[in-house]
Amino acid sequence: MQGSFLCHSHWGALRQLLGLSVVRARLNKKTVWLHCMMGTMRQRSSCSPAPLLMAMPTRALMDEPIMLEARHLPPHCPITIRARMRSEDGDLWEALAHYHADGRGVVNLSRDEAQGGSYTGREPMGLFWSLLPAPGEREGLRLRKRNVETPFTVRVSLLRGHVLPPTALGCSRDARGRDTQVQEEELAAVTLERWYMAPGVRRVAIREGGVVGTLFLPPGPGPFPVVLDLWGMGGGLVEYRSALLASQGFASLALAYFGHRDIPGPLHRINVGDAYFLAAFRLLQDHPQPRCVIGINGPMGSMNKLVDFGGKGESFQEDQKHWSYDEEGYVSFRGVSLPANIPPDHMVKIEDLRCPLLLIVGEDDLSCAAMENADKIEEGLQAAGKSHLITRLSYPGAGHLIEPPYSPNARSSLWSTRPTKLITLWGGHLGPHAYAQEHSWKKILEFLDRHLRGGS
Repeated sequence: MQGSFLCHSHWGALRQLLGLSVVRARLNKKTVWLHCMMGTMRQRSSCSPAPLLMAMPTRALMDEPIMLEARHLPPHCPITIRARMRSEDGDLWEALAHYHADGRGVVNLSRDEAQGGSYTGREPMGLFWSLLPAPGEREGLRLRKRNVETPFTVRVSLLRGHVLPPTALGCSRDARGRDTQVQEEELAAVTLERWYMAPGVRRVAIREGGVVGTLFLPPGPGPFPVVLDLWGMGGGLVEYRSALLASQGFASLALAYFGHRDIPGPLHRINVGDAYFLAAFRLLQDHPQPRCVIGINGPMGSMNKLVDFGGKGESFQEDQKHWSYDEEGYVSFRGVSLPANIPPDHMVKIEDLRCPLLLIVGEDDLSCAAMENADKIEEGLQAAGKSHLITRLSYPGAGHLIEPPYSPNARSSLWSTRPTKLITLWGGHLGPHAYAQEHSWKKILEFLDRHLRGGS
């Protein structure tokens, strides 16, 4: 405005003093305005816009990629992009990656390669699958969602320079001998929501006929293809995979079968048998919306004897002869599930299989003898003339906990605190494990679509 005012005043003074003609005056006025506008443009161009961090979308499902891009940076400058979030227990998880802006001052995580930090290479979702507990947090953490009706909230920050992880920074001492840390300069930030439940998905608690679970129904009137979702020896009622399956159009029943207060018997024992799982199957058959059931990641055999209601169950921790320990005292259950160590009467009669089977194998599984079991299953189906029923996906470097895509992996985590604190090994290296989760989830959805919906 100041430049414009001076231009008007200057022209008025020229006109009064020189007495120029109207035509000449108009020409001069146009020339003066042109000089004034150019000066304003030069002034504005010398002030660069503030750095900007963009995310698309900012609200997404856990299996949905997020595009992250930083703009308005000095060309070729080093920057750090960091993700931080709190678990439901209040623990801080974080990841960071180092980049260099391009000649236009832009960093795009879908295009550019990270040079260091929590991961390297072109990994558009690396900030999410490489999340780890921050230094100083409790030992043995594993990130799992209990309340699927709320999101994980992630703050992604743009930091000046290549910021080192806190463990690499070291500390200096001030005059009073207190630890001090290097100051970080945050240039921009964006907050993201990551959900397991899409809008319109319905969550229905199931307590019918002794069955304990949660049924997730996709939006709309149905009918829907349905999945019976079974987890491993962690116990309790785990809902987040079922919620995500319902978000993809499949009704899914997350089934508890031990370690839940609504199932009769001691929490640490398996107190159900075949009748319990058949009851869950019939419940889905009788439901007015679901129309079929599939089992996911079923084991070749049970390490524990299953019983019916009122019978005596077995605890997974009663027989420890096949447990092994590493140099840190962490336990591996891998030996327990070796086919040679599973009682013959606990084995699944794989030759009776009549439906397609998708078998997912993590080759760095430290908790289960996944490869040996897969080999045995393939051999049994081949001997029965049913090799056509099995699809095997095997992932080098992937561990036991192959979960929905972009989930952080825990190579080890706390198993129990009673009678003694026990941390168990799961296996898996960050990059290969992340690939296994993303690739296998796509194949799972394709498999379900093909065999439950009749998709091509």
